[in-house]
Amino acid sequence: MKPQPLRTTVIGSYPFPGWLEFACQHLGQFGEADRAELVDDAVAIAVKDQLDAGLDVITDGEQTRLDFNLSFYGFIEGIELESAPPRRFGPPAHDQRGKHKVVGELRAPRGLGAVEDFERLRRLVRRGTDSGVAVLPHPNPLPLGEGTATGARSAGTRAGSESAVGGSGPARTASPPLPAGEGRGEGERQRKLDGPVLKASVPGPYTLSGRLLPNDQYKNRWELTEALLPLVRAELDALARAGCTEICVDEPSMSCYAHREDPRRFVNIFNRTVEAVAGKCHLSTHLCFGNYKGRAVGPRRYAPMFPAFLELHVDEIHVEMASREFAELEVIGEIAKRHIAAVGIVDVKSYYIETPEDIAARVRACLKHAPPEKLAFAPDCGLSQTARWAAKQKLANMVNGVRQARQALHLTGD
Repeated sequence: MKPQPLRTTVIGSYPFPGWLEFACQHLGQFGEADRAELVDDAVAIAVKDQLDAGLDVITDGEQTRLDFNLSFYGFIEGIELESAPPRRFGPPAHDQRGKHKVVGELRAPRGLGAVEDFERLRRLVRRGTDSGVAVLPHPNPLPLGEGTATGARSAGTRAGSESAVGGSGPARTASPPLPAGEGRGEGERQRKLDGPVLKASVPGPYTLSGRLLPNDQYKNRWELTEALLPLVRAELDALARAGCTEICVDEPSMSCYAHREDPRRFVNIFNRTVEAVAGKCHLSTHLCFGNYKGRAVGPRRYAPMFPAFLELHVDEIHVEMASREFAELEVIGEIAKRHIAAVGIVDVKSYYIETPEDIAARVRACLKHAPPEKLAFAPDCGLSQTARWAAKQKLANMVNGVRQARQALHLTGD
């Protein structure tokens, strides 16, 4: 089946409801069932906003993740989480996130939590089948189970609660290999339904290593990355086995630091990370320049990454374009020769609300470099740092603008 032309998607994160922010500051007053309900409700809201916008691909909004890295650290043994960042006041910057000590071997016997998040998303979307959302079951789902303990761990990790960080539950065991093409076939059948594709996002090992302090055992960031790589690889494999047909491996640190490191080394790390799932699901990666508190952290240029990053073993490469006024747009033509080029067409760092006409014009500009079947559109980055009222409008206008472009091209589906 040919790729869906000009499909609309998201990176992963979505703004937290205000009440969830408040609740996480008082999490000790809630019981396990209360915390599980908090998480379910927050994900349901994120799903509803995405469905209302009309997206082709949706996520759980990463509503269980307090911080892009920190929430995963809660599942990893051998990390001593810092109680408070070294700088808590003043203008926002990455040093307000702090660093964390590695005090032992890095292990994740319970996984990294992404499977539980995906299963929750699937369960909540299935619950909404009466409103026209349908999701195919996987023939052999990973037997992790669902219950209040999982929800409580996720909510506790969001709030940085030491009593909840790391969670509980049995260690994950290895499973036999997934037959090549099994996940991809399910994804194609899923796209024939009226419901959205469900997507999970996981940080890659280089990005995941970014907030950890080297020690005698792991002497630098590269050694930390190598230690984390099998943990991420196992999580990706478990996601595919759980029936997740679309996975994004986020490696923004690679794009932030490609100007000073060997991009071929990054490609090698990435491809070893995804080797268990490449070709078995729709696999993508997100290459932005940072968005903590709406701030970038590296030179916002793609030239240092290419052509090396064309060797990434993915179906789709997402690039940040809107906040950069579509500089280097020609790179999507090179990407489209081997992959789908997912273009960041909405600026998550700006409170200018792009109109559908703005979006349609941007789609037309992209079509000068790549054909419709090799293009997808999304915001520049996750929406966690964007106010919800703006995120809703931006997504709705993005979908409407892309729909205008589809109709002008007489593409089916609109």
